[in-house]
Amino acid sequence: MNSVPTNTQQTRPASQRRAFLADLGMGFTGVALGAMLADDGVARADQAPASAAPPLHHTPRAKSVIWIFLSGGYSHVETFDPKPALNQHAGKTFDETPFENPVLSPLHKKRFRSVPAEEVNVRDVYPTIYPMQVGWKQHGESGIEVTDWWPHLATQVDELCFVRNMWTTDNDHAAENQIHTGRHRLDPQEPSIGAWAHYGLGTLNENLPKFAVLGGPTRSDTRLSIDSLYLGPEHAGVPLTLDPRNPLPFGKRQSSQSLERQRAEYDLIHRLNALAAVEYPRDRDLAARIRSYELAFRMQAAVPEAIDFATESPATHSLYGLDDKSTKLAGERLLAARRLVERGVRFVQVFPSPYGVWDSHRDLKKKHTELCQTVDKPVAGLIRDLKQRGLLDETVVVFCTEFGRTPGLEKRSGGTTGRDHHPNGFTIWMAGAGIKKGHVHGATDELGYHALGEAHYVTDLHATVLHLLGLDNRQLVYPGRRRLDIDFGHVIDEILT
Repeated sequence: MNSVPTNTQQTRPASQRRAFLADLGMGFTGVALGAMLADDGVARADQAPASAAPPLHHTPRAKSVIWIFLSGGYSHVETFDPKPALNQHAGKTFDETPFENPVLSPLHKKRFRSVPAEEVNVRDVYPTIYPMQVGWKQHGESGIEVTDWWPHLATQVDELCFVRNMWTTDNDHAAENQIHTGRHRLDPQEPSIGAWAHYGLGTLNENLPKFAVLGGPTRSDTRLSIDSLYLGPEHAGVPLTLDPRNPLPFGKRQSSQSLERQRAEYDLIHRLNALAAVEYPRDRDLAARIRSYELAFRMQAAVPEAIDFATESPATHSLYGLDDKSTKLAGERLLAARRLVERGVRFVQVFPSPYGVWDSHRDLKKKHTELCQTVDKPVAGLIRDLKQRGLLDETVVVFCTEFGRTPGLEKRSGGTTGRDHHPNGFTIWMAGAGIKKGHVHGATDELGYHALGEAHYVTDLHATVLHLLGLDNRQLVYPGRRRLDIDFGHVIDEILT
């Protein structure tokens, strides 16, 4: 007679039952219920435990990455790709040299995408050759050419692998984001390389972030360089400061609050969040918030210790240039990077210089002389320190910038002493686990204009780094999201051991 089931608990969907239970109230009974359900796995039925390590795609060569980025675009021809032809033909136009005019090459349009309309854009097409502003020598047993602005790093060339045929497309400073995401400013954005590494790897230390950021993002509009976007906020980079008393912005316990009281506060927040998770089990932002509160609490003790240099010897302080005002900033950030990977942080993104300072449209000689001096000793010290501690065998070091600088003299607004942005060809270098030592891969043409041969877009660098961490970039996908082929890149096999 009765067509309605008498036991509604048997027919109500699980999500409705959870919502019903959550709606019982927000008193302590409801909080306790939410916490118990969360502990039993009900509230996170579709969430893997935060500490669970996802399966790797192949045997990793490296455990961690230190990614060093110089904002503004250093000149490749005055750092790691010297070009004597610039001196031989200084003052001539491209058409007056024995070489093909690089602006007329099909590669120019392929690797040059201007944000302003093409008819008003003048960047990268300056035809008058500007000579090199510094000398260079061969160094090490490998005989690799490095300019005289890098005397300390030059002693480490036999540990480094230079990739001289990188290219990108963005010719304004949104390229700072592009080198980290693979996407041009005018295109829909993708997660950063650090976020993909975070997404694909398990943690090696529950008390520290998997993806830490030192010195960045350099501005609000470069947040994309550490962002995780659709991967979820839990995979974004965590900016740290180098003040041991307050290393986590907005994460310091108030002096009036005891540790026990804060722990009780976090416990209550966790229970309230868990109760909400009963009703909204697929809310990824909520799940990330729960994990972030717990990580933030644990980091309050672990991060200050990790960036406290008091236990480092005077020799180590000197090695990184902490005893010199001009090198101290970069030295502190790079020493902190070593201490973080030593403690199990997977990906450390380091900005050793402020935003845009390498952008030498004017006074290139003066600016690069000063800027190279600020990072040369600290970076060389990092390589030496990692090696002597055995960490270089399990760490990948990447040293990069957003683009190179033009072989031609920038004449905008009457300029006579600088170079403009140059995405068509530039140099980065790598060192460490799985990377060839004392090796040069690829080349630019005689004038340093175009990356030659099977040149490498920025996502090839991403694919190579992820490969060394045991991740196949083509298998590293997010459900429901489709990436372009260029987003995946190709592993630079020629530089691997």
